[in-house]
Amino acid sequence: MNTVPELFESIVARRGTEPALIDAEGTLGYAELNTRINRLARRLIAHGVGPDSLVAVAMPKSRELIVAIMAVLKAGGAYLPLDPEYPAERLAFMVSDARPVLLLRSSSVAPLDAGPEELVLDDPAFRAACAAGPGHGVSQDERRSVLHPDHLMYVIYTSGSTGTPKGVAVPHSGVRDMAATQAAFLRAGPGDRVLQWASISFDAAFWDVCLALLSGAALVTVPAEDLLPGHPLWNTLLKYDITHATLPPVALSETDAEDVLPGGMIMSTGDSCTPTLVRKWSRARRMFNGYGPTEVTVGATIAGPVRDAGDIGIGTPWSSKKVHVLDERLRPVPSGTEGELYIAGTGLARGYLDRYPATAVKFVADPFGPPGTRMYRTGDRGRRGPDGELFFAGRVDGQVKLRGFRVELGEIEARLAAHPAVDVAVAVVRGELADAHVVGYVTTTGPVEPADLRAHVAESLPAHMVPARVTLLERFPTLANGKIDRGALPQPDAGVPGLPDGGRAPEAVEADDRAAVVCAIVRDVLGIAEATVADNFFQLGGHSVQATRLVARLRERFGVAPSIRTVLEAATIGELAAAVESRLPG
Repeated sequence: MNTVPELFESIVARRGTEPALIDAEGTLGYAELNTRINRLARRLIAHGVGPDSLVAVAMPKSRELIVAIMAVLKAGGAYLPLDPEYPAERLAFMVSDARPVLLLRSSSVAPLDAGPEELVLDDPAFRAACAAGPGHGVSQDERRSVLHPDHLMYVIYTSGSTGTPKGVAVPHSGVRDMAATQAAFLRAGPGDRVLQWASISFDAAFWDVCLALLSGAALVTVPAEDLLPGHPLWNTLLKYDITHATLPPVALSETDAEDVLPGGMIMSTGDSCTPTLVRKWSRARRMFNGYGPTEVTVGATIAGPVRDAGDIGIGTPWSSKKVHVLDERLRPVPSGTEGELYIAGTGLARGYLDRYPATAVKFVADPFGPPGTRMYRTGDRGRRGPDGELFFAGRVDGQVKLRGFRVELGEIEARLAAHPAVDVAVAVVRGELADAHVVGYVTTTGPVEPADLRAHVAESLPAHMVPARVTLLERFPTLANGKIDRGALPQPDAGVPGLPDGGRAPEAVEADDRAAVVCAIVRDVLGIAEATVADNFFQLGGHSVQATRLVARLRERFGVAPSIRTVLEAATIGELAAAVESRLPG
């Protein structure tokens, strides 16, 4: 059993009556979930989907999204995830670049202007057609050709250093190793509940799905706003009695660890785990730290259970994987010496979709393996401890991790530089964990407002890549060799004026004063000098984590607060102030 459909079918055969999927609508058992997947898979086969066919999936978090992904894999195809929250320009680029044979979407997602044939999965007529089909397992004979482990499983786009995102093409061949690692370390199974936290546009979402559905546990899926770090995520963990969750450090840092996941499992991944987070989350539960780039099947190493708060390692390689620490001549470095991390063994991606030179640079011949084998050059620095434990030591290039997202600063710089008024652009990251944000610096050839430059970037890049602030410079500081001195770039202007209410109780503050207080809280949360009732929280540089902080601060100040959804949808800070006032007594 080496493909996702084979592994999933083996679980269904043994656990058909067990809960497989839990959401606000209720619970689906393994047998019922499998029937829905099989029916949709047959419709996809009828539309031409087969091994190595790529199918785009554009749906919000829901049970239908899980059914769609699994049905694509059951049909033999590979899925191309399209997060509906991404800018339309970026989604259109991915579709035009990957050329999927089909697009699956829900009615809540707008059609793409140009692309493949689209199927609207919640259309009543389409649902009826699926329900009328047979629900038994899809055999190899029914597929357009036999599905093998070397066939494509998914294509996920990552940020590109040249300004163009690249599609990472991952086959089924690493799934068995991943499932075995999950079983050996994380031990999810019948009776457990696994949170589906990550956006579908990231391979961590596939990890969540497999941790549940390839083990006999139940996958819990909730709307994205119920997963925001802080109280929303804590409440979801508690409400659904989650036992297993994989979260990035930014989510762990913002969320209370009390009363959730008792005796369960928490795994940190996507960014460097800190001793503070270990002290906070390792009590009363098993905690692990994972590492792995998108260019392998989700992960490569795992550490844990971690308990002390010393130097936090990334662990040892999964079974059937090897991680080499090499110098610039591909020679192993001594234990304790830093080198570049190279990953070999099962689960490597085929490479970058239709980008052969980029693939040749990063996927190189493995001098330590059999002839014809490859290893992936991660661009990460690391070292090996005396006991074989691996430790992450940063990057060797301009790639960064930003609140769990992999970001190439060069892509942001390229987008800024594409504005007709920009001469030179530089992007850097300021802050850490939840406070981490991109700041852009530009010199210009004509008049332009920073807000216009941010809007220009937001047209094509996802929200986490849009600079929180853009600073206009007359000239860049330089090093002796003439290169830009990034360390000498000025800190963006920031200020946190005091609250204008003199500490009065909420009910004693007049409406106009309340709006001023809300503006002051926004300035404090974002660390900026100005925020007016006419401004938009996110256009000022706010992100989803800071939105949860804002709600907490408003509740602390006024005793009431708007919902997270209200913050996400509010056009202005004035609307937020009105929402606060509407909730005050009297």
